[in-house]
Amino acid sequence: MKFPDQLLQWITSSVDSRVNIEEIHRLPGSTSSDVYSLSLSNQGNIQEYVLRQFTNRSWLEEEPDLAKHEAESLRMASKTRTNSPAIIAYDETGSECGIPSVLMTKVEGEVDLMPGIKVGGWIDDLAKTLAAIHTVEAAEFAWNYFSYNDIKTISIPKWTSQPERWKKLLEILRGQQPETKICFIHRDYHPTNVLWENGKISGVVDWVNACRGPAGIDVGHCRLNLARLYGIAFADAFLTAYQTYGGSEFTYDPYWDLVSLVDGGPPEVYPGWPVFGVNDLTNDVIVERTDQYVISLMNRL
Repeated sequence: MKFPDQLLQWITSSVDSRVNIEEIHRLPGSTSSDVYSLSLSNQGNIQEYVLRQFTNRSWLEEEPDLAKHEAESLRMASKTRTNSPAIIAYDETGSECGIPSVLMTKVEGEVDLMPGIKVGGWIDDLAKTLAAIHTVEAAEFAWNYFSYNDIKTISIPKWTSQPERWKKLLEILRGQQPETKICFIHRDYHPTNVLWENGKISGVVDWVNACRGPAGIDVGHCRLNLARLYGIAFADAFLTAYQTYGGSEFTYDPYWDLVSLVDGGPPEVYPGWPVFGVNDLTNDVIVERTDQYVISLMNRL
């Protein structure tokens, strides 16, 4: 893969001017930015790095500080009891390397969306790792949670077979937010952002949306993804496991599941799922599972 000389120089000067770039290849699964794996050699020693380039112009228009945000999120993530990439350098505006970019260390491991008979331990590790992230309060962190949608303008979706339940859940969301634990949250915690090695979680990646906010948002976002990927039983098992590790400060409230549902986008196959081996899903299946999930949430209320 051919990179501009300006970008190559930025990479090498950020790591060590003596390194040579041996290999560059694009990593699979990224949907909102371009992510590359870099192999750099220094006196015969190979080191692995990851480069993210923010090429989504509409996203940059909404959040022009994305590169700085991710860099600071990685610094904050280093305070959690999880393995995450370490920040090497970032170019917030693209003035140094052409495009707003973040250079970080590479976490070893692979996405595992096919846990098979190990599903119990798989869910347990997902929950334990998220609870570890939430132990950091991050009171001085500059980025705070906000909903991706204006609840006041959301209408009942046309795809749903549960319009009455949607009417009720929107009424709930337009009411008062419950008091909840505020802490450092990943904001996009789901199985394709978790890496595994030898049957255990080796790290958590994609921290660009991290912020200070309700723990329930991370729980709800992961539950929505699990419900769509595998069904409600997976989502509920994850919640049970998280409640075990989340401590007495966490009190589950379905409100945050509802917020995550509205923020989670249309019920369709996420492009990253087939990349990592899940090829049996259709948009119709996702719609059906999302409706079933809505029913289960409203029953909890």
